[in-house]
Amino acid sequence: MEDIFNALAMFTNFVLLPAAAYGSQLALGALGVTLVYGILRFSNFAHGDTMAFGTMIAILFTWWLQSQGVSLGFLPTALLAIPVAVLVTIGFVLLSDRWVYRYHRVKKAPAVVFLICSVGVMFLLNGIVRFIIGPGEQHFTDGERFIFTVAQFRDFTGLEQGIALRTSQALTLVTAVLIVLALFWFLERSRTGKSMRAYSDNENLALLSGINPERVVLITWVLAAALATVAGVLYGLDKGFRPFTYFQLLLPIFAAAIVGGLGSPLGAIAGGFIVAFSEVLLTYAWRRVFMYLGPEGWEPEGLMQLLSTDYKFAVSFVILVLVLLIRPTGLFGGKSV
Repeated sequence: MEDIFNALAMFTNFVLLPAAAYGSQLALGALGVTLVYGILRFSNFAHGDTMAFGTMIAILFTWWLQSQGVSLGFLPTALLAIPVAVLVTIGFVLLSDRWVYRYHRVKKAPAVVFLICSVGVMFLLNGIVRFIIGPGEQHFTDGERFIFTVAQFRDFTGLEQGIALRTSQALTLVTAVLIVLALFWFLERSRTGKSMRAYSDNENLALLSGINPERVVLITWVLAAALATVAGVLYGLDKGFRPFTYFQLLLPIFAAAIVGGLGSPLGAIAGGFIVAFSEVLLTYAWRRVFMYLGPEGWEPEGLMQLLSTDYKFAVSFVILVLVLLIRPTGLFGGKSV
């Protein structure tokens, strides 16, 4: 029985907790993508670099707070920087809409024009982030790294294997739950949220009902920018910040949104966890887990790793292709891609 608990401890420490945190980050990112697609009718390729931009602002403000001696104790000071980063990112996104997207929206341009414009905004954001903070890896965590460590878990349970819960993982899970609940309440209960859903379902009928389309667009960009910033900061706290990594995150985020169904907030959340757990399960080395579960003296050959971690994003790509081929509307019946 002890061997089973050791195997469960390894699975929890190296698969369940990392995948749950990563899935929460992808879900928040995918929510921003699916809101823009569902209401503004185009795929926003600049979303990953919007996450990078918001995270960069949070890092810079965190460094300033630290230089002033401000601290939250065992919690990262970055939590104080998130509201500032959200506001700055919202400002940039609204300027992008006014200077780039609004003209084409008035002209009723096809979705491909907006997509191409978003690629341009993506490269602009990427250049700004690299110019200001540099292309290298940055860290801004100054709080406690662990809520409890492997050694503490071992001492408490007496098991050979242990579980460590990082502060960033707990923050990610708690923040994701609170944001998702608040977002669903807003979309389902508030008058503005109902207007957004009506505009998404039938734009012409919504306009006849007196809904202000510019206000709907404004709120959509505000929510998308806020979600991107929070998701980016949580990812940076958990795994470190490097601008190119956020560009790479665009693939799993879009995979998550498409798996669940573009335009479906619930689908974006489910898709985030599906993609995250698929990546972690397929790239984890299962050798030691099976050593505990197998008969005594039995030792499997090799690492029992289906894919190298270098191919993590390839998992997202395969999932994305399969969903597009088999069920383009996603698991929750969003809009067809």
